[in-house]
Amino acid sequence: MRTAPAILLDPEQRTALQRLARARSQPARVVERARIVLLAAAGLENKQMAQRMGIMPETAARWRGRFLEGGIAALHKDAPRPGKPRTITDRQVTRVVEMTLHQKPVNATHWSTRTMAQAAGISEASVRRVWRADGLKPHRVRTFKLSNDPEFVEKLEDIVGLYRNPPEHAIVLCADEKSQIQALDRTQPGLAMKKGRSGTMTHDYKRNGTATLFAALDALEGEVISMCEDRHRHQEWLKFLRVIDDIVPPQKQIHMIVDNYATHKHPKVERWLARRPRFHRHFTPTGCSWLNMVERFFRDLTENRLRRGVFRSVEELITAIFDSIDHHNESPKPFIWTAKAADILEKVKRARAALHNRPSA
Repeated sequence: MRTAPAILLDPEQRTALQRLARARSQPARVVERARIVLLAAAGLENKQMAQRMGIMPETAARWRGRFLEGGIAALHKDAPRPGKPRTITDRQVTRVVEMTLHQKPVNATHWSTRTMAQAAGISEASVRRVWRADGLKPHRVRTFKLSNDPEFVEKLEDIVGLYRNPPEHAIVLCADEKSQIQALDRTQPGLAMKKGRSGTMTHDYKRNGTATLFAALDALEGEVISMCEDRHRHQEWLKFLRVIDDIVPPQKQIHMIVDNYATHKHPKVERWLARRPRFHRHFTPTGCSWLNMVERFFRDLTENRLRRGVFRSVEELITAIFDSIDHHNESPKPFIWTAKAADILEKVKRARAALHNRPSA
C-alpha cells in the first residue's frame, strides 16, 4: 500500500504553522495549507485530510510535498498559472497609470478605454486590466460638499447627539419639504417586462402639475407625519407645524431637525414657535442636507414610487404619495445612525487637507 511521506515538525515550525492556521489577516488559501501540513504532521493520510477538510486528495498531497521541499515559505507561493504571457511592459503600465491620474485627453474631460488605448499604444483589454489592478475608474465621479458654516462643529455634535442619545419624554423629528414633485404622464403606453426584455417607457412625458410634500420622520420609531400642498411658503410650513402640534402628545417635547431654508426662519414662524416652548429647533450646518435623515426617506420615496410612476393628475400623484407613506407607517423601520461626530469631523479634516494640498490646475 502506497503511503504519503511523513512530516516531522520541530517546535518552532509547529508554533509558526499553528499561528498561521488561526490567522485572520492571511489569505484563506494560506490558512488552509497550514492546516493541511499540521494534519499531515499528526499522521493523517491525504484521503483522511481531504475528507475532514472537504478538499481533493490531490490538494492535500500537493501541499504536503511542497512543504517538504520548501518549508513554510512554500505555503505562501502559488505555481505560475498557464496562459499567454503578458505583452505590455512595466513602463507601459506606469505610463497608463500616470496619464490616467495626471492628464486628460485633448477633446474630453476623462479617459475612456478607447482613448487611453490609442494614446498609450496598447489594447483596450490591457487598459481595462491596468485600471482594474490599480482601482482606477475615470468614468466615475463622486460629488461632495464641505460646509463653510462657522458653527459646523457645534451643529454637527448637537444633531448627532440627538440621533445617538435622544432625550427622554421627547420626540426627535427630522423635518423638511420635498418641493416641486411633478405629476408626469408618459406620451405613449410602455411595454411590460417579459423574459429576455426589460420594461419600457417613453423618454418624454406630459406635465400635469406639481405638489409639495411636507414630512417629519420620527428618528426613533421611523413613522412619518406628512402633508401635501401646492406651494412651500411660510404659510404652508406653519400649517405643517400645527399638524405636528396636534398629532404629538402634549406631554412630549418636540425636537425638530431642519435645514436653513428661509421659510423655516420666517418672522411669523418665529413668533408662532415662541408661544410654544415645547418646540426646539436644531438647524443643520449649511450645505449638509445629508445630516437630516428625512432626506433618506425622500430618496426611497423617489426611487420606489415616484421615478417610474405615471400620474395623470396632481390628485393621482398625491394619492400615490400618501399610499406609500401609509404603507411605510404600517411597519416603520427607523434609519439607524451609527457614525460618531468625532469620526465625521476626522473625515472632514482629511477632506480639507486634501483640498488644500491639491495640485494646481
